Amino acid sequence: MPDPLRHATLRQLQIFLLAAEHGSFMRAAELLHLTQPAVSMQMSQLAESIGMALFEKRGRHLVLTQAGEALVPYVRRIGDTLRDAGDALDALQGLRHGRLRLALVTTTRYFAPRLVAQFHARHPEIELEVAIEDRERVIALLESHHADLAIMGRPPSHLPVTFEAFAKHPHGIIAAPSHPLAGRKRVSPQNLARESFIARETGSGTRHAMDSYFAEHGLNPPLVQEMHSNESIKQAVMAGMGLAFISLHTVNLEHQTGHLALLDAKGLPVVREWYVIHLATKPLSPAAGAFKQFMHSEASAYMKTLLPKGSPRRLGG
Repeated sequence: MPDPLRHATLRQLQIFLLAAEHGSFMRAAELLHLTQPAVSMQMSQLAESIGMALFEKRGRHLVLTQAGEALVPYVRRIGDTLRDAGDALDALQGLRHGRLRLALVTTTRYFAPRLVAQFHARHPEIELEVAIEDRERVIALLESHHADLAIMGRPPSHLPVTFEAFAKHPHGIIAAPSHPLAGRKRVSPQNLARESFIARETGSGTRHAMDSYFAEHGLNPPLVQEMHSNESIKQAVMAGMGLAFISLHTVNLEHQTGHLALLDAKGLPVVREWYVIHLATKPLSPAAGAFKQFMHSEASAYMKTLLPKGSPRRLGG
């Protein structure tokens, strides 16, 4: 039986995958610096060689047909194989070039850009792609092989991953400076039980740490609101809407300027870890290995400088 893909080119498969992922020939054309008619022609030729339509229009949207859905995972596998081959060739030549895709959870925006910039200054030959997303999206990028490395505070439990800690990640409770508990020594958990809290969304690493702290101390304080942004939470706390359990890597500036106070409560700070994570089933490229080593050697000392000074307890060692 003839191979339906015998006349397909790698360029056509590359265009197909981008169009499938973005649902748009126009977006695929932009990413590949092609014209939209050229993309449309390549997809028509690919569909003709296969003998089945790969896309169909539904209103303004481009969607995959059953044949297109069936083809996607195989084309992804081809792309991954070619990338792995390129990484192997890079390894033979030493770390002189390459591409590195990083996926970072949103809280890392307080430290990761500076570290990524330092890494790039040392290795300007490496092309970097950085995505800062919520936890679920970061895990999805890692799982779909769209990220080589991820940085987050809690490794996913449902994926075969390798994870190594590179820095301590302390969490604490913040309040407006005018709050009655601000400045008090040894605030008891019972005092916290009567306070309203603003929380990160369910599923986030910060929310998991908060829920664990509350459970450990038998607390069930009311939640006045969930917010997906640390910046929004800090503004709400400064406005007097409630307290918040938050990563202490996010509050240094506001603490220094007197806009936020850290509570001296029992069991605080809660210290977790920051991890560099990658799929255990995928070998590290030289670029990914270099970044992982850089984080282990440089990140911890830098991140200690981001912690609030003069806080009631030692923050994460």
